[in-house]
Amino acid sequence: MAWPVLEPSTPLKWGWALDAMCEHLEAVSRGEIRRFLANVPPGSMKSLLTGVILPAWEWGPQGRPHLRYLGTAHKQDLAVRDNMKCRRLIQSPWYQQLWPVELARDQDAKTKFENSATGFREAMAFTSMTGSRGDRVLLDDPHSVDDANSQVKLAADIQTFREALPSRVNNDESAIVIIMQRLHEKDVASVAIELGYDHLCIPMRYEEGRSKWVVGPGDPRTRDGELMFPERFPEATVVELERTLGAYATASQLQQRPAPRDGGLFKRAWFTPIGAIPANTMRTVRAWDFAATAKATGSDPDWSAGVRMSRTSDGVYIIEGCNRFRGSPAEVERACKAQADIDGKRVTVRLAQDPGAAGKAWLATMVRLLAGYPVKTERPTGDKPTRAAPLAAQAEAGNVRILVTGDPSRDAWIEPFLDELCLFPAAAHDDQVDAAADAFSELALGTSRFNPRALAS
Repeated sequence: MAWPVLEPSTPLKWGWALDAMCEHLEAVSRGEIRRFLANVPPGSMKSLLTGVILPAWEWGPQGRPHLRYLGTAHKQDLAVRDNMKCRRLIQSPWYQQLWPVELARDQDAKTKFENSATGFREAMAFTSMTGSRGDRVLLDDPHSVDDANSQVKLAADIQTFREALPSRVNNDESAIVIIMQRLHEKDVASVAIELGYDHLCIPMRYEEGRSKWVVGPGDPRTRDGELMFPERFPEATVVELERTLGAYATASQLQQRPAPRDGGLFKRAWFTPIGAIPANTMRTVRAWDFAATAKATGSDPDWSAGVRMSRTSDGVYIIEGCNRFRGSPAEVERACKAQADIDGKRVTVRLAQDPGAAGKAWLATMVRLLAGYPVKTERPTGDKPTRAAPLAAQAEAGNVRILVTGDPSRDAWIEPFLDELCLFPAAAHDDQVDAAADAFSELALGTSRFNPRALAS
């Protein structure tokens, strides 16, 4: 009912994720939750629900105009924005007709307004929280993206949260509410979780075990990749967001699954650009990691990825490119054959053998399809980080290069490839990492050739 007052020219779109946020905020109002953390993607109405509608709802419909609110964010402008929206809502004819909360004339500014019952709402910057105390301290996105990438700023935000924020509450019945997207594995949310805050976490796409709930029925989704708020963010919009943000920002801001931008196993700085393939290249291989599953609406299946890598006579490894796509088994077969035709017969094709009869049959089909090309197979052993560790060691030692041609279309594979490596092993997908690890293994160790009898057995 308040929406037309706040957004008169925009139709309201509603979904179950907003119901979940409202249910948790109502639990805060009832005193059932006193320390609350909500991690939801940007654009989910978290600021409007928490910073604007909650105070107006408690003052009016709940008959508690004495409550005092401190609203803060990483920029004071954002805190003031919600302060002004809340004041505009309370002063609207619709609200005043139903709940005639009178605002004090001598304290009615954009940064702070007060009512006749001595309740107030005040806006301030997160790093300047001094003076006032409130029954509700509302912390909305304590970090900017730049802050999260700066160890100094991140440490300052954490210090403010630990030392200044707790002293801003009135008493032991007061509540602290944090609503934010994840931006770093060591952000304010991580500290709040460590301190035992009640936690609501709604990732944009469903991942088993990622959602967190305190009250209500829990996440209604059951399929991996199912969207949080399709009424507001349909599949096409989310795909565009993911493409624009890249793997790291998608994992943290959309999925609430932060990981260091420079990764745990791989770091971007280790992959030195090179403009051309050196003349002393000895051998080239394209290693494939297959996922014979076509993409369906609302799903986020694995990719098929083929990484091409070369080795020079002086032990330098050059990552030349990656062909990554989704498709049915037939589409995968056609794409692999087409790529072999493009690469030529001097490039060894390395195929990973999945365990079991189905994996052997699939591999035998691929080998027959690639007749005339040098094909080698290997069954991966060990867990994924262990298999990727030798490549990471050589990259850290400065022995790995990445081909950068300067042509945007030819180089389009590079950022998604590096994003995935640098998020590994926390990324949603690791197909390119697996393929790169297998390509390196083939070049470094020259593992066994394809043996039809072994497949038959």
